[in-house]
Amino acid sequence: MREEVQAQWRALGLGEDELRVYAALLSGPAASRAALARELDLPARRVAAALAWLAERGFTVPSAGRGALPRAAAPATALRGLIHHHQAELLVRSAALEELTGSVDRASEQLLGDAHHVRAAGIEAIGGREAIAQRAAGLLASARVEVALLDRPPYAGSAPDGMPAPLDVAGPVRRGVQVRVVVDREGLRYPGRAEGLAELAAQGVQIRVGADLPTKLITVDRRVTLLPPTEAADPTARALVVSDSLLGHTLTPLFEAVWERALPIGAAAHGEAAAEDRELLTLLAAGLKDEAIARRLGVHVHTVRRRITRLMQMLNVETRFQAGVQATLRGWLTA
Repeated sequence: MREEVQAQWRALGLGEDELRVYAALLSGPAASRAALARELDLPARRVAAALAWLAERGFTVPSAGRGALPRAAAPATALRGLIHHHQAELLVRSAALEELTGSVDRASEQLLGDAHHVRAAGIEAIGGREAIAQRAAGLLASARVEVALLDRPPYAGSAPDGMPAPLDVAGPVRRGVQVRVVVDREGLRYPGRAEGLAELAAQGVQIRVGADLPTKLITVDRRVTLLPPTEAADPTARALVVSDSLLGHTLTPLFEAVWERALPIGAAAHGEAAAEDRELLTLLAAGLKDEAIARRLGVHVHTVRRRITRLMQMLNVETRFQAGVQATLRGWLTA
């Protein structure tokens, strides 16, 4: 198989054994599993496991005859089936994420409605922006192992534009604490927000970008979680500090599910892009198709595609969305 095809299929879950067995079946089935194992210089158990994996995901079809090796399905058919399999898994994960989000919201409403029993349940309600900010800073300062944070608008910031009040998330990193942050894509539109995230990434904060984050939260050492108020502009809104194990077991999987689906970004490198590259990236971020970009720039569509490929390599990204995120972080997009 061509290397780029192998790379694509590995990204979709095919391991080295599965790829080798499938390639061998495409070139012509061996006489038996033992012969296939000898041909590939693999233990028989690994060949059997690879054949089972390929059969389960539609990469092979049974052959007539007892003990005969299966036949390889057409690559295009197999690849579409694998993509559909991953899409189904994403739908299941998405449904589980929605269920987790709903359980958090229901628990929050119930506990806030019965404030007398909040502390007994291991949950504390905090009112007032200053008190919430102080508690968040205290939690970050107490971190010893890891910090996990979901960040999305609206923000309860002091600035007129609604920018979030700064949290010292780089401080724990300097103490050797792992800090992971998922930022809602909508939050990147605030002036200076992308540059600030780039600075944090350069200091060692692991940052990913997601869409439609279900909530805000700060989890410290998997033992305590701060849920900021959803309505940041409401002065009477309260935050929850959760240390109850039941809710903790809900909130940690919630963060991990969001983290898994988000796209990583790296620290922005210094330097400037050429004016033509900035214009191309801006059109790409706006959602224009290759043909429309070519017409706007007055060049051939193949030229546009070559330039996009070069920019993706320069930005060290794998998708166009990641290219847009990196370009935003570096301040390359034109107004």
